[in-house]
Amino acid sequence: MSNATTQVIRPAGAGHETLYVLLLCLFIVLVAGSVVALHGETQDVSHLAAHQIDARRDLSAAEQGIYADLRVTLDEIRLLREEQQALPSPQVLADEGFAPFAKDASSVSRGGHAWQRLEDHAYFGASANASIAGSFLMRISETSDAAPDIWLNRGTPLAPPGALDDSTLSAAGWQQIVAQFDAGVTRQHRH
Repeated sequence: MSNATTQVIRPAGAGHETLYVLLLCLFIVLVAGSVVALHGETQDVSHLAAHQIDARRDLSAAEQGIYADLRVTLDEIRLLREEQQALPSPQVLADEGFAPFAKDASSVSRGGHAWQRLEDHAYFGASANASIAGSFLMRISETSDAAPDIWLNRGTPLAPPGALDDSTLSAAGWQQIVAQFDAGVTRQHRH
């Protein structure tokens, strides 16, 4: 009879293989981290003037709706001005159904603004409920491709401004609404 012997044979370099796999994982994580750090989004924040507010961050939902309606209606106002050789009255715009000039449920829920034309190159919308939305002023430029020039004043009660230049408006508490497209609102970092 022969005696059976049992031998345990360890793999050659088992500890070294584990070390190499861990070092490879660490290297991959470091390379990925450096790529993310070098190619990350920069925080280019454009600063507004003291009399300006951002359309996305500083307006209530009702004010954003009125602002969007004014921007859309501006093209129609310019077309009507070319046809009639004069700025259309708010009543004409309301009769055509252009928001926010039309008297409908959305205009009432957004502050019930009473619109009037000023000096044949601006519209003033006095808010009936400033807690929902402030009063608006939209100046119409002579050039058809000019950016919308819309101002907001949350004061009450509010009369139409006497002069329509920037310095007079800002001194009276008006703030120019500016649409910035620098970054998404969801990506903003408030510190």
